[in-house]
Amino acid sequence: MSDKKLTLEERLYANEYRTAKESHLEISDEKKCLTCEGRPCTTICPAGTYTWSDESSRILVSFENCLECGGCRAVCPSRIISWRYPMGGAGICYRYG
Repeated sequence: MSDKKLTLEERLYANEYRTAKESHLEISDEKKCLTCEGRPCTTICPAGTYTWSDESSRILVSFENCLECGGCRAVCPSRIISWRYPMGGAGICYRYG
């Protein structure tokens, strides 16, 4: 057995993503993101679903990457992130449990 440790990217690659047509993530009041200290949703997400764009001064959401852990909702100080399971069998499929 190898002692090699997998990187985060290698671990994420082991999952299967079934992309939904519509986002299952929603930010209800994007103006609150402008004054959010530290923007924890951009650092808590292991898949990098949330990123801050200096160019557009807003949070960009790549819902296709979502691991459905719910961490984004838990750390949002303004409680403006709503999350639900993707519909129709879409979403993350863990290959190894």
